Amino acid sequence: MSSKERILGRVRRALADVPRDDTPYEEAVARDYLREHGERSVEETVALLAENLADYRAIVHRTNDEELPYLIMRLLAERGPQYVLVPPWLPPEWMSAADPTRVHDRAVSTPHELDKVESVVTGCALAIAETGTIVLDGSPDQGRRRITLVPDHHICVVRVPEQVVSSVPQALERLDPARPLTWISGPSATSDIELDRVEGVHGPRMLEVVLVGD
Repeated sequence: MSSKERILGRVRRALADVPRDDTPYEEAVARDYLREHGERSVEETVALLAENLADYRAIVHRTNDEELPYLIMRLLAERGPQYVLVPPWLPPEWMSAADPTRVHDRAVSTPHELDKVESVVTGCALAIAETGTIVLDGSPDQGRRRITLVPDHHICVVRVPEQVVSSVPQALERLDPARPLTWISGPSATSDIELDRVEGVHGPRMLEVVLVGD
C-alpha cells in the first residue's frame, strides 16, 4: 500500500460517521469576511500598491506603453547584464530598445546555465495593492517559475489598472488554483535569529516593478 492510499484511507475512516446530507463545507464555513479594507478609487489602489511594493524594498517605476521599451533599456543598462532571460511570449516591443543578448527559457536549461544570466524580464498575472504582492502564474509572458527565481535581477511589468486588485480575496477570485502560482512580495530575503537580513537567498536580490498605464 502506498503512502497516498494510507492517507486517503485515514480520511475515509475519519469521515465515516458524517451523514451524507450534512452541510457541505463550502456552505458550512462563513464567507462574510471583508473582501477589502476600505473603499478606494483606482488611483488610490495603484498608489497603495506602489507604496507597499516600495516598503518591501522593491523599486517601483511608472510609465506608459510608448516609453516602456526605453525604460526597460535604461534599467538593464544600469545593471549592465550581458544576457537577459525572456519568456517565450514576452511582447517583443518591450525589449525592442534593449541591448543585452536575449536568452529564451528552454526546458533543457539547467539551474547552472540560468545562474549565468543576470536579469529576467516578465509580465505578471496580477498585483495586490494591500499586500504589495506580485503574482505570477506561468503564463507565456511570464515563463516557468524557475526563471524568476535564479537570476539576480527581476524586472516585472504590471498593467494598470487591469492587473491591479485591492486585496487577496479579490486576487483569488481571478487566479486559477491549478496553475503554478508564485507570490512575490519584494526581493527575496531572510533573517537569522540575530535579525541580520540577507537578500537573494531564495530568488532575485533586486526586484523592479514597472507600472504601465495612461
